[in-house]
Amino acid sequence: MIKYNLICRHDHDFEAWFSSSSDYEEQRKKRFVQCPYCGSAKVEKAIMAPNISTSRKKEAMASRRKEALAMMNEAAQTIRKEIEEKCDYVGEKFADEARAIHYGEKEERAIYGEASLTEAKELHDEGVTIAPLPDTIIPDPSKKLN
Repeated sequence: MIKYNLICRHDHDFEAWFSSSSDYEEQRKKRFVQCPYCGSAKVEKAIMAPNISTSRKKEAMASRRKEALAMMNEAAQTIRKEIEEKCDYVGEKFADEARAIHYGEKEERAIYGEASLTEAKELHDEGVTIAPLPDTIIPDPSKKLN
């Protein structure tokens, strides 16, 4: 895919994506490329600065990635701590516990544990609200079983 900055006869600037430069030319000749502001099919490529990768850009991108990863890790740690403090770990009894809570056989509370794909599907089919937890937010399962 290639992105072009385009300009119409009325000086409206806009961007468009094409599978190739020949695809752009073909669509332009058939008047398929039109200005989204005024509908003019008289469209040309605008002057574009090349996107040159410099060491400064690479360093800035690496820094942004590092910051984003740190933010995600911090968020995962916060969620993990919330689960640990406010939810009961029920281990492999998760499906039975979730079902019992759903049907009012046990007091309602937040739980987490393990369930097979078959058990999870059965719970879903019964209308039991469940959600898988990503590995990054699952607390240490050595927490005492309830």
